Amino acid sequence: MRIFGWPVATLLATGAVIGLAGCKPDEAIRRGAVIGKGTRPNEAGSAKSTQLDAANAGSIAGTVNFAGKAPERLKIDMSQDPVCAITGGENLAEQYVVHGGKLANVFVYVKDGPPMVMLYVGPIPPPVVLDQVGCRYTPHVIALMRGGSVEFRNSDGTMHNIHTMPTGNPVVDVSQGAKGAPELKQFDTPEIMMPVRCNNHPWMNAFINVSATPFFAVSDADGRFEIKGLPAGTYTLAAVHEKMGEQTMKVTVAPKEMAKAEFTYSVK
Repeated sequence: MRIFGWPVATLLATGAVIGLAGCKPDEAIRRGAVIGKGTRPNEAGSAKSTQLDAANAGSIAGTVNFAGKAPERLKIDMSQDPVCAITGGENLAEQYVVHGGKLANVFVYVKDGPPMVMLYVGPIPPPVVLDQVGCRYTPHVIALMRGGSVEFRNSDGTMHNIHTMPTGNPVVDVSQGAKGAPELKQFDTPEIMMPVRCNNHPWMNAFINVSATPFFAVSDADGRFEIKGLPAGTYTLAAVHEKMGEQTMKVTVAPKEMAKAEFTYSVK
């Protein structure tokens, strides 16, 4: 397992403890986050010519589990911005979101597999939305295919800032006024757990994952994920959590069948 650290800082403000999870990415993330360069979709002849047999495709589905007691989710004090304090409600740190022993916000992707799969790019889907609601990024973890775009929105009645901290993609650092116009940004380089923060509100943080292929997912509130459209073959499946790092396993997919995969994290 490679561990990607992400610090939870403690800020003292008016006698209250504020849980922060996003001031600066850990050096381990900055050293190991890029998962492959590669050209933009439709610029590489091998990518354009690769075709997959959709009629016989299989899938991988499973759950990300959390063993033992999950760390307490720290309550975040948003009183520095009156709009956030009034409209944000209770805000809890999102490093460890566990329900019934199931872990959310884990990026799961095909790390290795048959060459035709690793070269395949397919059509670029619509932009993935990362909104700012109640002075928090929603969703906390998103994923898209290289060459795809993220639509950054601000649904709040206060100004926000979007500041990415990439290792391979260009930096995004833009401000959005209250309920301002969306910002659309394209990401061409595969990269894992790219931190996003708001310079105006230091507790706000999220992560963007840019996959080399269309075969990825993010575990939901019940820890579930599913990756569809995979040709028969043996794959290296990876799961990455912002704090607890990466796990991998080998999974064999049969034609028209669903393979099962279970990951389990714990805090030692």
